[in-house]
Amino acid sequence: MELLFLILYSLAAWLVFFKFKWLPWNITTQVITATIPLILMIVLILFLNISAPSTGDVRVINYVVQIVPRVTGRVIEVAVEPNRPVKKGAVLFRIDPEPFEFRIQAARASVRQARAKLIGSQANQSSYEQQLKEARSKRAALAAKQKLAEVRMRQFEALASTGAGSQFDLEQAQAEVRSFDGELAALDAATAQARVKTQARTRDGEQDEVARTKAEIAQAEAQLAEAEWELAQTIVHAPADGTVVNLQLRPGQVASQLVQMPVMTFVEDAQWVIALYTQNEVREVGPGQEAEITMRMYPGRIIKCKVDSVVWATAGGQLPIGGNLPNLAPMPPGQLAVRLQPLDPAVFLAAGARGQGAIYTDYVAFLHLVRKVFLRVQSKLDWLILKLH
Repeated sequence: MELLFLILYSLAAWLVFFKFKWLPWNITTQVITATIPLILMIVLILFLNISAPSTGDVRVINYVVQIVPRVTGRVIEVAVEPNRPVKKGAVLFRIDPEPFEFRIQAARASVRQARAKLIGSQANQSSYEQQLKEARSKRAALAAKQKLAEVRMRQFEALASTGAGSQFDLEQAQAEVRSFDGELAALDAATAQARVKTQARTRDGEQDEVARTKAEIAQAEAQLAEAEWELAQTIVHAPADGTVVNLQLRPGQVASQLVQMPVMTFVEDAQWVIALYTQNEVREVGPGQEAEITMRMYPGRIIKCKVDSVVWATAGGQLPIGGNLPNLAPMPPGQLAVRLQPLDPAVFLAAGARGQGAIYTDYVAFLHLVRKVFLRVQSKLDWLILKLH
């Protein structure tokens, strides 16, 4: 742009001194003619770089997501085409769901088994209580029969002592009493055993077993939920509106859940337009200010923007955490990034596109016109393709 200014100034000097000869061309006028553009250029550039700082490094940066499935399996379908727009939530690819369905069936069986075990534990407790009640009832009935047998035995003893009774009947009554004694002893043992089992299960064992069974049920249900979640992950969806690039995935390949092995690259439509400036150029830059950019992919086109924010951080502002002293060996001067927001949301900017631009601050606003002229002339130069092949 400075060259354009010098060409116009030289043309004006030629008209004044040589064409129309309004002024003489001597040492004085020669020094003045050579000094004026130099001073004007220096003053103009100094104020222009503060009022409307320009940059030749404008970049378009898109969010890029490395698609990694949450489960490992064989791909049975790839539902997208490379370099085609994809809406958020659209299916990208599917993994064979059959192994995960088997896991769900196994998990459901484990849940049913644990629940049946809980019901069985509760039924066993009821069974022991019922056995105790039956043993007590049988003993009461047998004790009544024993008392009756003892009464009859004493009667037979009295009759036998007087000679009115038979010795055989007496011995039979005594044998019956001894039989009832043995049965009562057996029932007492069974009652004691049932009582011990019931008390033991009620006091400690039953509570522990029920608690363990409930824990097994919770674990089986968690495994079932995990298996159902894994089955849902066999269908991978687009995380946002965007495009799949460099698509190499094909049916039959094994998609791994390792982070180091993404299966495809997804470029989101959301993007940043970044203009890089030296640190002393952004002192008057603030959010909401007008900006213009021109991209090489659109020669001659001015894209209206506004300043979104200044990224007040650089890589040079971060020190490594460790026990060693930070190494501040000579570093190149850092730049600050200014995020610009295009005013026309319909304008398409390819990820990685480069260009140039300018920001119009609130300082010395009358110089903005000069910067706008410069920027428009520069945008016309993008039509030139300087290649020899």
